[in-house]
Amino acid sequence: MFRTIRIDSAGRRVVEGADNATPPANGEVCWIDIQDFKNDNLNVIRDRFDFHPLAIEDSINETQRGKLDEYGKYLFIVMHSMTLSGDGDGTLAIGELDAFVGERYLVTIHRQRIAELDTVWDRVAKDSSAADQDVDFLYYLLVDALVDDVFPIVDRLSDQIEEVEAAILEHVSNEQLPRLMRLKRTLITMRRILSPERDVVAMLVRRGDPHISEKTALFFRDVYDHLVRAYEQIDVERDILGNAMDAYISMTANRTNEVVKQLTLLASIFLPLTFLTGFFGQNFTQMPYGSHLLFYAMLATIVILPVGMYYFFRRRGWS
Repeated sequence: MFRTIRIDSAGRRVVEGADNATPPANGEVCWIDIQDFKNDNLNVIRDRFDFHPLAIEDSINETQRGKLDEYGKYLFIVMHSMTLSGDGDGTLAIGELDAFVGERYLVTIHRQRIAELDTVWDRVAKDSSAADQDVDFLYYLLVDALVDDVFPIVDRLSDQIEEVEAAILEHVSNEQLPRLMRLKRTLITMRRILSPERDVVAMLVRRGDPHISEKTALFFRDVYDHLVRAYEQIDVERDILGNAMDAYISMTANRTNEVVKQLTLLASIFLPLTFLTGFFGQNFTQMPYGSHLLFYAMLATIVILPVGMYYFFRRRGWS
C-alpha cells in the first residue's frame, strides 16, 4: 500500500498508489507511507529518491535494532512500535518502522499496520496546523506517538505483576511461574528495544543535524525525557517482578516444608504403633504371662498413644 500526503501553497491533498510516491516538487512537502510492500516496490523508491542500497536492504530485512544512519541528503532512522496482546498473558508484538527524513520529504516503511502512525497520518491529513509543519516535525509527531504508547503497556504489565504477586501470597500454584516468566521476557524485550532508541533520540537532540531544526530538537528533547522515564519504569517493574519470583520460590519452599513436616509427624506417630503391632503380631500359642490384661493394655496403648502424641505436637507448635 502506497499513500502520500502532499502539502504546497494551495493546501494539502492525500493520494494513493505507487505512481504518486515521487519526490516533492518545488515548494512542496510530502509524506510517503509504504505498508505491506514487495521488495520491488522499495527498489522503485530507491531509484526515485536515490536511497542507498544498504538502507533499502535494512528496510527489507526488518530485523534492525533502533539506529540512525546519515547518508548526506537524508537520515535513515529505525524505530519500533509495541503492542501488548489483549488476552492478558504479557505477549508483546513488535513492529519495525523505518523512516527516511530528507529535505521536504518523509518516507516511512513498515510491514504491519501501526496504529500510532495511522493516528498521526489522520491528524496531518485533517489538521491544517500539523500539515503546515516541516517534515522533521512530522517525524517528531510520529516518534512521540510511539513513545507515549509505551507507558500504557508498562502500566498493564505492572497491574499483571501485582495481580500475580497477590495470587502467590494468597495461594501458590504451578500456573504462576510460567506467567511470571512471560512477563519477565516481555520486560526484557521492551528494555532491549528502548535502549538503542533512547540513543537515537539523543543523537537527534545533540548532533545539530541540518535535517532537524533547533525548534524541532527541543521537542525531541521531550521525547528523550519520556524514553528515559519509560526505561526507568521498566527497570522498577523488573525489580518488582524479581521480588514476586522470590515470593513464589519462598511460598513453594514453605509449602514443601509443611508437607514434609506433616509426613514426619505422621511417621513419628506410627513408629511406636508399628513396634507394638510387630511385637504382638508374633505367633503366640497363648498370651504372654498367661494374662489377657496385657492384651487389653496393648489395645488401649494403640489408641491412647497416637492421640497423646498428636496433642503433644500441637502444644509444641510442630503441627
